[in-house]
Amino acid sequence: MSGSTTVVHLLRHGEVHNPAGILYGRIPGFGLSELGREMALAAAERLAGRDVVHVGASPLQRAQETAEPIAASHRMDITTYDGLIEAGNSFEGLRVGVGDGALRRPKYWWRLRDPFRPSWGEAYLDIARRMMDVIEKARVAAEGAEAVLVSHQLPIWTVRRFAERKRLWHDPRRRQCALASITSFVYEGPSLDRVEYSEPAAHLILQSESAQKAKGA
Repeated sequence: MSGSTTVVHLLRHGEVHNPAGILYGRIPGFGLSELGREMALAAAERLAGRDVVHVGASPLQRAQETAEPIAASHRMDITTYDGLIEAGNSFEGLRVGVGDGALRRPKYWWRLRDPFRPSWGEAYLDIARRMMDVIEKARVAAEGAEAVLVSHQLPIWTVRRFAERKRLWHDPRRRQCALASITSFVYEGPSLDRVEYSEPAAHLILQSESAQKAKGA
């Protein structure tokens, strides 16, 4: 089997129900919104014809709910991996975000002192290592076929940059990891050959954005 092709798909969860607009991070109880469930179904439909033999997910509710229709369509159970969990973040539970001005407040500056590690949360290298550990387990479990792992934006983007030998610190506004997107690691034998990317829920995101603009008009 050393020359066989194995694909490990990293699927970001769908939209989360978060009316308060907080950075929910690892806080339990945040499940998918109605749109998020549609996104999960769109991802499941994209993967329905693939030779998926292993499905794993982060322990967080939104990831488990995104994995459910995929596991159901392939008639298998979900394997929960702690290594796929969202990145740790000291801003968890607060209403802060890139571009909203909240991070300009002096009380937050100490947390922002080192963007290269980063100082406000789990180190990028630690994220990459735990993600690679799970990816390797999934590659072995699905050797010669395909695996799906449901995780979160920052862990997926970080491990992709790690695999592509790029620096891990980055501008979060430029991540290529949309909701319910699929980042696929394609292996030839045990070696990573290439990384592919697709957005099966792109049409749903556009519809949602158009609806929001119409409401604000």
